[in-house]
Amino acid sequence: MADVDYATLKKGGFMRQVQKDQFSLRLKVIGGQVTAEHLRKIGEVAKKYGKGYIHLTSRQGVEIPFISLKDIEDVKKELASGGVSIGVCGPRVRTVTACQGSAICPSGAIETTTLAEELDARYFGRELPHKFKIGITGCRNNCLKAEENDLGIKGGIAPEWNKQECTGCGVCEAVCPVNAIKVDKDASALTFTAAGCVYCGKCVKSCPANAWQGKNGYFLSFGGMFGNEIKEGLHLLPLLFDKEQVFKAVDATVTFYQNNAKGGERLGRTLIRLGAEGLKKDVEEAVK
Repeated sequence: MADVDYATLKKGGFMRQVQKDQFSLRLKVIGGQVTAEHLRKIGEVAKKYGKGYIHLTSRQGVEIPFISLKDIEDVKKELASGGVSIGVCGPRVRTVTACQGSAICPSGAIETTTLAEELDARYFGRELPHKFKIGITGCRNNCLKAEENDLGIKGGIAPEWNKQECTGCGVCEAVCPVNAIKVDKDASALTFTAAGCVYCGKCVKSCPANAWQGKNGYFLSFGGMFGNEIKEGLHLLPLLFDKEQVFKAVDATVTFYQNNAKGGERLGRTLIRLGAEGLKKDVEEAVK
């Protein structure tokens, strides 16, 4: 149909398929969580208007394939009646992904679900020079692969050793993945190389005497990509301990990207073209 505005449909989550007048509909999912009620409604719509199945994307998205052009408005109304929101495509802030974080996972260093919801409320769908992805992972295990995102957030724990409580058992040395801790049981001494620490928090979580305590925080990475071009996000800030600092850093990043990127250019390409010093300066200033 010549009068179909495909660009607007794509912006609203309806992506053209190879089949004529058929669309795969992207739904809005925040932090990978979908309620049972929403799942029920999605299933009903997929059965009534699609082919009875949904597709789970690599970024925790839910898509309903084979929506006919003639049914688009009815699909919108039916999903809305069940409280299901439609996602976005194109040059704008996409779905915020997240693992289950410290509320569920024993390894989690930060709470991720509320953070994903707050970031979604601030940025989802914002028009930008190109797509912009935010991913949150609760700990250094990095299940969500934070550095693949335009802006990644990863939980970390800054450890602190209390000599008076230490029994010299050596558990912390055994669990440290980077050999930053050495325990001399004969001399009842412990050496901690802070410069080598990756803030995984395993020493804190494993210590039977509570001699290791930790302060939980957020690592941010900037300009990651994983597609036609693969680029690991850059770490431009130290571990942040205040969530408001995270929001300020994201604000500064989005503003920098909006002001400096060319149309169709991902943040990672902007940083390659201009260098990262400008963004580093902006985010450092923002979190002071």
